Amino acid sequence: MSAPSVPNYRPNVGIALFNARGQVLVARRLWSSGPEIIVPGHEWQMPQGGIDAGEDPRTAVFRELREETSVTSAVYLGETQDWLAYDFPPYDGPPHHLSPFRGQRQKWFALRFTGEEREIDVTLTHGGAVPEFSEWRWQALADVPALVVPFKRAVYERVAEVFAPFAVPAEPVARSA
Repeated sequence: MSAPSVPNYRPNVGIALFNARGQVLVARRLWSSGPEIIVPGHEWQMPQGGIDAGEDPRTAVFRELREETSVTSAVYLGETQDWLAYDFPPYDGPPHHLSPFRGQRQKWFALRFTGEEREIDVTLTHGGAVPEFSEWRWQALADVPALVVPFKRAVYERVAEVFAPFAVPAEPVARSA
């Protein structure tokens, strides 16, 4: 099923990639791209990206995960029932960065990372695209809304609420003596 069309909102997928400890991957944005501005102190976000015309959101989530993080070792855990939307803040930058969209309408997916951390690389380019991120780390899901730009915060709070059941260790974590 492709993304429902909503005028003035770009269809998009968001990715909560959980590790075995129940933490999610966040990445630090490198630059502002038009209305997707960076606010100092709020440069971190979970991977997200557009859904191509006619593309199934579940297909898009695995494509975007690979494009933004190089990760291919992940399994589906769940998704938000509702599409979540945010509006871009007012933007008066260069005209070539203007978006035809008012904001983004997102379907969020919870995935479990099943690979080794050396697979993760947010600095590579895929298909000639410029990397969006400079670094990554694992973060407690409940803490992520405070790290993201304010105009995305309500969406992240909802994602943290819906995906809280996945924010626990997937398997017993060995304790050191």
